[in-house]
Amino acid sequence: MTPDVLENSLALVVDDHPDSIQFLLDALESVGMRVLVATSGNQALQQIEHLIPDVILLDAIMPGLDGFETCRSLKKGLAAEVPVIFMTGLGEVEHIVKGLEVGGVDYLTKPINTEELIARIRTHLNRARQAKGVRDALDVSGRTMLATDIDGNVNWATPQAEKILLKLSPAPPLATQRPYTHETSVPTHNILKLPPSVFQWLNQPPKPKTDKSIHQDHLTLSLNHLKIRFRVLSRVSDNEILLVIQEVQSETVERNGIAKLQSRLNLTSREAEVLYWLCMGKANRDIADILGISYRTVDKHLEHLFVKINVESRASAVASSVRILED
Repeated sequence: MTPDVLENSLALVVDDHPDSIQFLLDALESVGMRVLVATSGNQALQQIEHLIPDVILLDAIMPGLDGFETCRSLKKGLAAEVPVIFMTGLGEVEHIVKGLEVGGVDYLTKPINTEELIARIRTHLNRARQAKGVRDALDVSGRTMLATDIDGNVNWATPQAEKILLKLSPAPPLATQRPYTHETSVPTHNILKLPPSVFQWLNQPPKPKTDKSIHQDHLTLSLNHLKIRFRVLSRVSDNEILLVIQEVQSETVERNGIAKLQSRLNLTSREAEVLYWLCMGKANRDIADILGISYRTVDKHLEHLFVKINVESRASAVASSVRILED
């Protein structure tokens, strides 16, 4: 039997009313959750510096730093990926909209119904776990991917992508280290920022696509003797963008190599590109990321060029093509 996602999950309750805190403690602990308590927005931000919860229940109206500003600060820092559920006696539409605009995922009006509260927490925890599962799968697969907001703050990155980012500066662009999480008790990713030119590029209006440019949706930077290529894979939301990041050779070497393969082996320009990156040791999915085409399209190009150059395997194709590149 699959364990309930609520069991042993950690909630941070942020509320300045003792009665509300006690009510929430009883409700959450009755379903096996563990609970941290903060009685102000500033205290909540301090708590996050030491331990990241799985979900945050946040009172909208508090003295000092109110819930809306608290949520805005949380989403700019270490709790960017933690679901925030607002709780308040304010039921007006503008307050609900404001709560969602600053990063909340849900909104409950007091007096809170226990069953509804638990059901909503369970839903948001399941979604958060599914998202984490996707990221973990990308980590294991070796993909060089990252998610960033439009200001260039990296929300998460696979280990391989993080290694490339850390090469961009002799002094890595680290704001701080993420704290230990209650689940793993090991440090998670460093907080990274993209180079300014990258997030400026991300904020430019998209250009219409043509068939003339091989890397029209890429940005290639030369930084610290490295050539790094960024490509937008998906715009997840208005403030989250999924990127692929690659270390590449100089464009001159790349162009010359592709041109050699195309002319010597009588390939199309796209087939030559696919074969070139195959010779560079890239897997099919990496080639798809570099060229901005689908994984299936890469497979089709490989099938065609194998026939043209009279080989039956990737190894044979690379062996015969490397000689041409070395000439």
